[in-house]
Order: sequence, then C-alpha cells, then structure tokens
Amino acid sequence: MEQLSNYNMPRIGEKAPEFKAVSTQGEINFPEQYIGNWVILFSHPADFTPVCTSEFMTFAKLEDEFTRLNCKLIGLSVDGLYSHIAWLRTIKEKIEYNGMKNIEVKFPLIEDITMEVAQKYGMIQPGESSTKAVRAVFIIDPKGVIRTIIYYPLSTGRNFAELIRVLIALQTADNFSVATPADWQPGDDVIVPPAGSCGIAKERMDGAEEGITCHDWFFCTKKISIEEITEKLKS
Repeated sequence: MEQLSNYNMPRIGEKAPEFKAVSTQGEINFPEQYIGNWVILFSHPADFTPVCTSEFMTFAKLEDEFTRLNCKLIGLSVDGLYSHIAWLRTIKEKIEYNGMKNIEVKFPLIEDITMEVAQKYGMIQPGESSTKAVRAVFIIDPKGVIRTIIYYPLSTGRNFAELIRVLIALQTADNFSVATPADWQPGDDVIVPPAGSCGIAKERMDGAEEGITCHDWFFCTKKISIEEITEKLKS
C-alpha cells in the first residue's frame, strides 16, 4: 500500500480531486460532468454486505429528495463492475428491508479495483482495512469544492437524515450568508454574521435591526422560514 503516500488527504475548502472512472451508469469524468450540481460522493467497503445493502437501498429511496436539492449521488467501492451489477440486481430482485423492496439503484456506482479514486479521497484507512474503503462521505458544491467530509467506520451505517440536514444547511448558508447553530433544522433560527463595528453591535443590541434577536453583541439570530429556503433552492 505504498501508493497511499502519493496522495494528500483532501480538505474542506479545496477543489475535489479529479478522476475518470467506469461506473454502473457509464464513464464518469469528475467533476467536469457535475459542475452546477451539488454532489454526494460516498464509499462503501464491499458489495454483497448487509450494512452496505441497507445504505444503498436508503440512498436509492431518497434519490428524488436529493435531486430536489440539486444534488447528485455517486457511490464507490473497490469491487469490479460485474460485481456491482450483480449486487444491484440482487437488491432490486430479492432484498426487502425496513419497508423497502424492489429498490432500483439508478445513480452511478464506481468500479475502483485499482483503488486510485479511493486513495485520492483518503477512503482507505489502514486502521480499518488496507483493501476496503471506509464509509466516507464528501459533499461537494456546484463549483467542485469540498464542503463537508464525514467518515464512518466499516461497522457503522450512515445517518441519512443528517446528510440531508447538512446539505440544506450548506445551501442555506450560501444563499442567505448565515451560519446554522447546533441541532439546526430547516425553519429554525439561523445565526447572522457578527457585527463588524462597535456601531453596528450597539444598533443590534438596541433592537435597531429589524428581524434580528441578539443574545449578546456577538451572538445574534434571525428567522428564515422553510418556504424562503425552498424558494431559494428553486432559483
């Protein structure tokens, strides 16, 4: 595994590493094909494993929701294309889980036998396995910049409500120039940028800025409704 040292771990705020790969939906040229879309690029340890099966079924079930959020899904493991195809066929034809059945995975699943893509994204974690990708999640914005990185160990399935929450939080931050507090959900109050001068801080504390609630000069919030967030997503 000496090749691992050839790549630096990608970081938030950096351009997502480029790659070309074969997938279950044809060849992928990333990020060129995806500019203008948010992307969730995620890895799984192996085909025909139960945790991965539950995750792929859930991703596929939620694909329309991700599409509504202008987000495309790309899966990856170090298995070959024919294994991918056989596994996805098995999921559709045989697996029933958590109220889901006849689930067809339509988003691409990358073949990465050489582990080139997995290495570029730091998906191979030697403490877990030298041949299997951990459950990595990269949320990449429409400009091809990495905005969120989440790693799960091989044994732990992902929380999909959290992935959707983070995606909406990122889009809300971009669209309204705000931040989101702990446990934020769409429709909750958001945090406005700190005051840039003593004068603005005083105005906020005096209630001069309409719609803003200040808990102290550096900690002010305002309401953004779900309807406003949704409307921005359409534009």
